[in-house]
Amino acid sequence: MISSNPWQILTLLRSGQAVEVGGGGAAGRKKGSGPTAWQVTLGFGAIYLIWGSTYLGIRYAVETIPPLLMMGIRHSVAGVLVYIWARRTGVAAPDWRQWRFAVIAGAMLFLGGHGLLAWAEQKVPSGLAALLCATLPLWTVLLAYVDGTERRLGLKAWMGILLGFAGVAVLIGPDALMQHLDLLAAGAAIGSALVWVMGTAYTRRVAMPSSKLLSASMQMMSGGALLLIVGVFSGETRHFQMAQLTILSVAALAYLIVFGSIVAFTVYTWLVSVSSPSRLSTYAYVNPVIAVFLGWAVAGEPLGVRTIVATSIIVAGVVLVTTRRKRPSPQATRAPVSSKEAWEAAGD
Repeated sequence: MISSNPWQILTLLRSGQAVEVGGGGAAGRKKGSGPTAWQVTLGFGAIYLIWGSTYLGIRYAVETIPPLLMMGIRHSVAGVLVYIWARRTGVAAPDWRQWRFAVIAGAMLFLGGHGLLAWAEQKVPSGLAALLCATLPLWTVLLAYVDGTERRLGLKAWMGILLGFAGVAVLIGPDALMQHLDLLAAGAAIGSALVWVMGTAYTRRVAMPSSKLLSASMQMMSGGALLLIVGVFSGETRHFQMAQLTILSVAALAYLIVFGSIVAFTVYTWLVSVSSPSRLSTYAYVNPVIAVFLGWAVAGEPLGVRTIVATSIIVAGVVLVTTRRKRPSPQATRAPVSSKEAWEAAGD
């Protein structure tokens, strides 16, 4: 997809879709020699590994840091650093209306999406959480169908949706029946993906600053502040003791701030300008596999035949959904007259 709305880039990090910044990605690549093959390969390796490993990072961070406070610190610090960076490049300060949009988006994407995920990872393995969150592209397609963004879904999309949720049933069904799984936590992980999709849909309809760095930082800061506020009022500070902090949790939080929220975003926005949308979308089905593997290899999380089968089914469903041909609504086929409309009318 092609987009000049900066936050769409960040909100698509988990959506199974990809965008080109502005409309001149291909044209820009014609100028100069461009990046080397190994640079692009390293870039993809970075987003695969970093995004795939953030689930394990969250698991270690919430071992001794309350989930909402942990995510609040993560996004507040990252947001402030990126905001300073963006402003130092000469970007104009946002107006109050843009801040209002940022607060609403931050509430959905970070308070709802990441807050639920962090809470869930106190009770479910990181690999399982990653697979449940891998349903995000499926929710994206369903919401687009419900709100009319896509006029109708083809057979490939419906097969992908059914396969994906069938994989979820295979993954959690037996454990749920035997009461070996916290269903509330599993539901929270799935809910985090759904709330993220709803937040993404909201950002498609509002105008944010043209600077992708400034827009991303505003919403990280807003979401981080809301996470901290809710964490305090929900009583997380009453049960938190500094003496209980472990080096592993602190290191995991630092990793999430530096690599998960800053480095990966920077690398991804660079890849947007030098690679194709179809290649960029591959992270949507590579990351869950990496998350499951890291959970098993590093944290000793169980990896049985059922998990492998469920992973294969879910990934197959995501592949079908992310490689489908989109069918835009009639309103989306008219010539766009603004960056927001250009986004809504964009296709693969």
